[in-house]
Amino acid sequence: MTIRGGCAVVLSAWLVASVTAYGAQENQTAEQSHTTTVSTGKLGDYIGQYRETDEPDVVRSVYVEGNKLFIEGKRSPRVELQEESMDHFAGHGLKVVFVRNAAGRVSGLRSSSGGRGGDGEVSEERFSGVGVRLNHFRDYTRSELMIPVRDGVKLHVVILRPAGSETSGEALPFLMQRTPYGVDGASSASVNGSKPELATSGYIFVYADIRGRYGSEGKFVMNRAIVAHTTKDDVDETTDTRDTIDWLLKNVPNNSGKVGVLGVSYPGFLAMSAGIDAHPAVKAISPQAPMTNVWMGDDFFHNGAFRETYGFDYVQQLEAQKTDARVQSNKEDMFDFFLKHVNFAGAADAAKMEDLPTAKIFLTQPEYSKFWQDMAVEKHLTQVEVPTLEVGGWWDQEDMWGTQAEYAALKPHDKDNEVFMVLGPWNHGGWGPTTRHLGALDFGAATGDEYRKTIEAPFFEKYLKGLPGFDLQGVASFRTGTNQWERYEVWPPKIGFKDEKLFLTAGGGLSTAAPTASVDGKAAEVYKADPANPVPYRNRPIQSTYGDGSKWRTWLVEDQRFVSGRKDLANFSTAVLEKDVTVTGDVVADLFAATTGTDGDFVVKLIDVYPDDAPAPMAGYQLMIVDEIFRGRYVQSFEKPEALAPGKVTEYKWSLHGADHTFLKGHKIMVEVQSTWFPLYDRNPQTFVPNIMTAPAGSYKGQTVSIYGSEKYPSHLEFEVPE
Repeated sequence: MTIRGGCAVVLSAWLVASVTAYGAQENQTAEQSHTTTVSTGKLGDYIGQYRETDEPDVVRSVYVEGNKLFIEGKRSPRVELQEESMDHFAGHGLKVVFVRNAAGRVSGLRSSSGGRGGDGEVSEERFSGVGVRLNHFRDYTRSELMIPVRDGVKLHVVILRPAGSETSGEALPFLMQRTPYGVDGASSASVNGSKPELATSGYIFVYADIRGRYGSEGKFVMNRAIVAHTTKDDVDETTDTRDTIDWLLKNVPNNSGKVGVLGVSYPGFLAMSAGIDAHPAVKAISPQAPMTNVWMGDDFFHNGAFRETYGFDYVQQLEAQKTDARVQSNKEDMFDFFLKHVNFAGAADAAKMEDLPTAKIFLTQPEYSKFWQDMAVEKHLTQVEVPTLEVGGWWDQEDMWGTQAEYAALKPHDKDNEVFMVLGPWNHGGWGPTTRHLGALDFGAATGDEYRKTIEAPFFEKYLKGLPGFDLQGVASFRTGTNQWERYEVWPPKIGFKDEKLFLTAGGGLSTAAPTASVDGKAAEVYKADPANPVPYRNRPIQSTYGDGSKWRTWLVEDQRFVSGRKDLANFSTAVLEKDVTVTGDVVADLFAATTGTDGDFVVKLIDVYPDDAPAPMAGYQLMIVDEIFRGRYVQSFEKPEALAPGKVTEYKWSLHGADHTFLKGHKIMVEVQSTWFPLYDRNPQTFVPNIMTAPAGSYKGQTVSIYGSEKYPSHLEFEVPE
């Protein structure tokens, strides 16, 4: 890979004519400081800049040097395109088909790339006839090593460092990511594409396979618990991190002696591990969407309700092999699959996965047992050892809980103001791409790019290089609805906010006034919950979590009209809002409910209902803002489930997680309550059994659920609003 040099742009008569044809009004904003030599041959037909139809901030440029055609973007490497047939080109796994309009002129392109999972097909429209060099990629050299740790196991790492820095005298800090997902693909192009701001600045990037995964030796243990370190055989992710850093400091030349660690999801859990019993060289960590407590609110359980499809797929992905090949449903609707197999035991038997370590625990310890408690990270966060930047997304379909839980655990110990948090309009890891859109939503700006440029990169520059530019004092929050960044001293914010409640009232209403006139013995809403006909959590067909065509990554922003008309749930709504209403902070559901059964689940969704005359595609849209489930058997104790008393009004109180959202004038606020969310969550039989994982088919019974909204039983949501 070459470092991109800069000199004048040479234009041919064809290019001048092409620019004229597109019109002087065309957007000419791309950088033009790099060399472009243009051919007047037929390759000149394709020269220009193209922006993605779905993400217009993502721009690529097609240009000619000599007699060769190239394509590149600000975050994608330069690729030479070889002609296969008329308008069809390929190079380095990338296939490009140029599209012509009715006049025969190239008006766009379609591209696709291979590799694991593929990228699908991307459509791009041509908006300029000027082909220019776009990226500023810094050349990185690659090396692979096996690093020994204290118990003799060797861990596989890939090191990428700026070319020439080994001998130039440029002492650079390490920036490390440890992962169970494999590091063989780490390259100069990948580091420049994934972290362009940091790559341009220059770091020694270290990508490490964790114990027992891909190229590393040893035994893999899912979310390995932190243990007491009394002997050399007492290993966990904190010790493997320390030992890796020790080796790197001593053996990699021209390092500055400083280390940063970051990662998303499982690597986010590993990044937080680097801040526990931290190596003295660790100067900054950024756990992003970290797996923190996989029973309480992250991947596998939420308040005791088992995330069946995710647990089924993910455990096979990580424990059935040393790599992480995706589970594929072979086009079967997973709704039908899990319904057919009754319970998780039946589904696990069908997949022959009962002997996988975590599947065994699912089947035998569905309660919050010592096993799950030992695995939880937040109890170890009793001091701030390292400056920490927590990052999460409002619509994270996997690990929304961990970001806010780690921040809440660390912040009370933050005497030097070194714990920060960013909450944005993203799904799981959505701050990595450009991200102006999520599903049908348009946030009006490239929010992922903004975060990386103004917060993530300056954070590491400050703590690893001593450079200015990081100005976040507490929490950065993207307020959806108004689509603007807000900054707060702490989360939930205190200054300028007050507590508010929104009460569920008889007849399906919502009010900020506490109920006084309702008859206490009468329910506000009643519905029949039938586990034989559960409410789907996303539009069907439901593919495997990461299967081909899966809508998993955007299900939290799906229009809820596909279920809101069902009779087996309850809806509560305000009138059309006469002014904007902003909901900020931790949204808590305080629900008074009764069931005719001896067990049951409760799902509460806070929904923004768009007006019918809103611009397409948002007309009438029902957008979930926050949502969460609670399994009734755990109302007294997460450790010891108990049967519910049929017909007894019981209070269930749990967090729906944080929000920072403005319900705009003309919209409505809606709260939806239901008792199934299938098959993301397994079906509750609604009759108490010792273990839902093995519940017999005959125990699944339809039950009547009553939601109360009276003076005695005031079901409501709690949150903060601006004063």
